[in-house]
Amino acid sequence: MATKHEQILQYIDELPVGEKISVRQIAKAMNVSEGTAYRAIKEAENKGYVSTIERVGTIRIERKKKENIEKLTYAEVVNIVDGQVLGGKAGLHKTLNKFVIGAMKLEAMMRYTGPDNLLIVGNRTNAHELALKAGAAVLITGGFDTDEHVKKLADRLEMPIISTSYDTFTVATMINRAIYDQLIKKEIILVEDILTPLTDTFFLRTSDKVADWHAFNQKTMHSRYPVVDQNMKIQGMVTSKDILGQNLEIAIDKIMTKQPMTVSGKTSVASTAHMMVWEGIEVLPVVDDSNRLVGIISRQDVLKALQMNQRQPQVGETIDDIVTNQMVLMSGRAKGEEVYTLEVTPQMTNHLGTISYGVFTTVVSDAANRILRSYKKGDLVVENMTIYFFKPVQLESVLEIFPRVLEVGRKFGKVDVEVFNEGILVGKAMMMCQLLDRS
Repeated sequence: MATKHEQILQYIDELPVGEKISVRQIAKAMNVSEGTAYRAIKEAENKGYVSTIERVGTIRIERKKKENIEKLTYAEVVNIVDGQVLGGKAGLHKTLNKFVIGAMKLEAMMRYTGPDNLLIVGNRTNAHELALKAGAAVLITGGFDTDEHVKKLADRLEMPIISTSYDTFTVATMINRAIYDQLIKKEIILVEDILTPLTDTFFLRTSDKVADWHAFNQKTMHSRYPVVDQNMKIQGMVTSKDILGQNLEIAIDKIMTKQPMTVSGKTSVASTAHMMVWEGIEVLPVVDDSNRLVGIISRQDVLKALQMNQRQPQVGETIDDIVTNQMVLMSGRAKGEEVYTLEVTPQMTNHLGTISYGVFTTVVSDAANRILRSYKKGDLVVENMTIYFFKPVQLESVLEIFPRVLEVGRKFGKVDVEVFNEGILVGKAMMMCQLLDRS
C-alpha cells in the first residue's frame, strides 16, 4: 500500500497543468499536516512537475522529458531574470522554442515573432500586444510596465507577459546561458533516465523464503533481487550464490548480502559504470533519499546507455571541451616527443585577461592524457599534480606544450609537462596518473 507521502505525490501529479498549488490546499485535500504537505510539494518540485515562482506561487507544470533540444519553460525564465509576472500566469508552464530581441522596427519584429517564442523588448506597448496575438510571450526589460488591456489580453490568451529590471543584452545573455547549461547537462545521462522502475522490478521481502527466490527465478530467469523491509527500504541483495544449497524454508534475510551498494536516481551513469566494474556488481538497487527502493539498474542498462550516448550528436560543449579542442599536435614529431600548440582565447582567461588556473590545469592534464595514450590504450585519473606558474600568459598568446613521460607501468604513469610562450617557460606541471585499461 502506498504511503501517505506517495499518495500526496500522486495527487499532485494528477492535477491539471497550470493549476496553482498551496500547502494549505494540499493539507486540506489529503487530510494531512501542513508539514507533510510541504515536504511532498518540495519533492514534486525536485521531480520537475511543480515549480515555485516568486510573487506567483507554486504551480503544476508539465513534466519535461529529455529531448534533442532542451527547452525552458516561461516559469524558468521568470526565475532566471528575477522577473515579475504582469499577466498570463496560466501559461507559465509552456515552453519556448526561441527568443527574439525586439531591437528593430515593429514590422520587422513581427516577421521574426511567432508561436511559442519569447519577445524581449523594452517599453513598446504595441509590440507587446502584437506579440501576444502572434502566440508569443513577452519579456519587458528595464523594469517597465505595460497597459492594462495588454495584461488582460495575456490572461485571456494564457501567454505570460513578464517584466524584469535588467537590460535587453543582459537578459538575452542570461537566457542563452541557461539554455546552454541545460544542453551540457542533457549530455550527462543519469540513472533515473534508464533505470527499470519499481513497477517493473522484481524484489523480495525480508520475510520471504528461499522458495520464493526459486519461484521468481523460474518466472523471470533472473538470479539477483533486491530485498526490502515492510517500508520498502532496501535491506540487502540476494543472488544465486547466496541461495546455493540452502533449505527452501530459510528466510531470505538470513542469507542475503546486507548493506548492499546502492545509487540514487541523480547519480550519473558514468559514475555507476565505474562502481559496477570496480566492485564486480551486475545489478544495483536505486533508492530515494529515504533509502526506499525505486527501481534497479543492471550492467547491461549502463552499457547500452553509454553506447547510445556515444552515437548522439554533441549539442553542448564544456569549458574543458573548448580548451582541449583547440590543442593542435605539431606534425613531424616522433613517438614520445609530441608538442601541442594552443592559442589563448577570451573564454580561457580570468578577469585580468591572463590564462586562468583551471584552464592551465586542463591543458597540462590533457597533454599528459594524450602522450600516455601513445604508450597504452585507455584513460587516466590524475592522482596528484604539482603546478608551477612562472609568468602570466596574456590573451591571444600562442602556447607550446611539451609533455614528457618520465615513467610508465601497467597501472600508473608519471608525466612532466612544460609550457612555453615565445620560447620562454611560463608554466610547468608534474603528474602521477593512474591508468584505466579498457581492454
